[in-house]
Amino acid sequence: MKLLVMSDTHGDAEIIQVVKERHPGVDVVIHCGDSELDYQHPYLEGVKRVRGNCDRDSRFPEELQFEIENKKVYVTHGHLFNVKSTTMNLFYRAKEVEADAVLFGHSHLLGAELIDNILFVNPGSLLKPRGIDEKSYAVLEYNDSIWKVTAYTDQGEEIFQKEYPLEEL
Repeated sequence: MKLLVMSDTHGDAEIIQVVKERHPGVDVVIHCGDSELDYQHPYLEGVKRVRGNCDRDSRFPEELQFEIENKKVYVTHGHLFNVKSTTMNLFYRAKEVEADAVLFGHSHLLGAELIDNILFVNPGSLLKPRGIDEKSYAVLEYNDSIWKVTAYTDQGEEIFQKEYPLEEL
């Protein structure tokens, strides 16, 4: 399974299309909110997407859950969970929905971590990054009980690649 995750593009529709075209082999493309585009914008076609605090189109859902290859993926922007201060509220929500992976944005901070066998990924921002100079997005892969997260710049250069093996329960 391979997921392409981006967030916080804030009106830059072109970068969404560029990143999608750069990774044609992914199974699912996800935008974690603050696209600031119309819900039916052509560059969001086929993209699983949620509403961020800067999205005005009410057709965007606040949260989204889907299953792929027996893994439950939960997507939200993060503003409703106060992720700029703590990820604890998001962790509790992940437990409630029994998520295997949680994808979110809002803080514009690129990061990934495995907590209690749940992968949390913030792909950063493709317009206004915080914490690093590079605009970023992420590709997640899952194989043989290992999550692999690769972060890229808006130019397609690798920032980091980390593996997160699941613990035997």
